Amino acid sequence: MSLATRLLIALAGLSGALGVGLSAAAAHITGGNLMTAAQFLLFHAPALLGLAALITAGAVHPNLGQLAGYVLVLGLALFCGDLSRRAFSGIALFPRAAPTGGLLLMGGWVLIGAAALLGHRN
Repeated sequence: MSLATRLLIALAGLSGALGVGLSAAAAHITGGNLMTAAQFLLFHAPALLGLAALITAGAVHPNLGQLAGYVLVLGLALFCGDLSRRAFSGIALFPRAAPTGGLLLMGGWVLIGAAALLGHRN
């Protein structure tokens, strides 16, 4: 894979991380709601499918790519779980669950970029 393609994937990772940060900020400014959780789940689902395809195609470092995927899934569980529980019951999942999940999501996106830059290792 060319360096230009790796850079493009890395920039997609950066875009994802920044998108998570801005979405989290918007959720806090507007009070957060169930729609934010739904949107996060819906746009991360194809991202995880794409990541699995990149790993399978050998376009990203496989171990780092898998770690990135699992970090995204854990981040989604915490962030969306907290927003959903608050929306339905008014009670937090646990203290700082949403911000922890948001940081994990951002970290997962950065890991995707790093996996692209490192490329496939045999």
